[in-house]
Amino acid sequence: MSKEEEYGYHRPVLLAESIDGLIVDPNGIYVDVTFGGGGHSREIMKRLGPDGKLFAFDQDEDALENAIDDPRFTLINQNFRHLKRYLRFYGVKEVDGVLGDLGVSSHQFDVAERGFSTRFDAELDMRMNQSGELSAYHVVNDYDEASLRQMFFMYGELKNAGSIANTIVNARQDNPIKNTDELKVVLARFLPVHRSAKILAQIYQAIRIEVNQEMDVLKEMLEQSLEILKPGGRLSIISYHSLEDRLVKRFMKNGMFEGEPEKDFYGRFEVPMKQLGKLIIPTDEEIAINNRARSAKLRIAEKK
Repeated sequence: MSKEEEYGYHRPVLLAESIDGLIVDPNGIYVDVTFGGGGHSREIMKRLGPDGKLFAFDQDEDALENAIDDPRFTLINQNFRHLKRYLRFYGVKEVDGVLGDLGVSSHQFDVAERGFSTRFDAELDMRMNQSGELSAYHVVNDYDEASLRQMFFMYGELKNAGSIANTIVNARQDNPIKNTDELKVVLARFLPVHRSAKILAQIYQAIRIEVNQEMDVLKEMLEQSLEILKPGGRLSIISYHSLEDRLVKRFMKNGMFEGEPEKDFYGRFEVPMKQLGKLIIPTDEEIAINNRARSAKLRIAEKK
């Protein structure tokens, strides 16, 4: 079997490192909250004993085609913000490890009509859950200027967010902006040749995060993961941009996303997790093989 066949439609990033930091008991219960092409899940399955179990989540119906035929494996076609609820449905209250490979899968980037990639002309979609009501079209054409400005500033980290928002609002007054090529034309003055790819990626990122409520969903998943992890259980998270990584880092350090934890009687911070090792990034060799690994950051923590 070739690597591409084994990995389905997504070459897994930091595969060995993320699973090495996850498995504490081969016969334990694990969760892959971002199944996608199943590359990480397949590696977990290789390391599980006969009594081990793996539950995987993915809201994208395309991912169902990659389900693993093994009685120890269960694929749940839901957003990982519903982690606790669906595990309870299967009678699971505690797990030994939770893995998350955040962001967009290679498959979603490569299927032009999904609208995730700056490489293709497509309808403004960007929904990870194809049955979701909110699409990029609605964000671009229905959000007011203030909401667009906040979105581009917070999620795209664009200093000229206000100008971009104003340009979109003015352009859509006569006709809606229907596809990605029309959006690029509207925003052409913000896309100088030498920096167009980077700026466009930031614009797409902002819209995609809004469409899929990615920051809120990530927070919910992290909080629920902490609740269901056994003491000694592991959280292994791969992120791809600073917004995600900042949330993951703060949560693993303090068990919260803002502020500082309360001090105990002796003035010490009581935190629920212990960070394991340092930040892990891909090697030059991995990036050469898989360019989409270039921005990946892996953090691992253990519940106390």
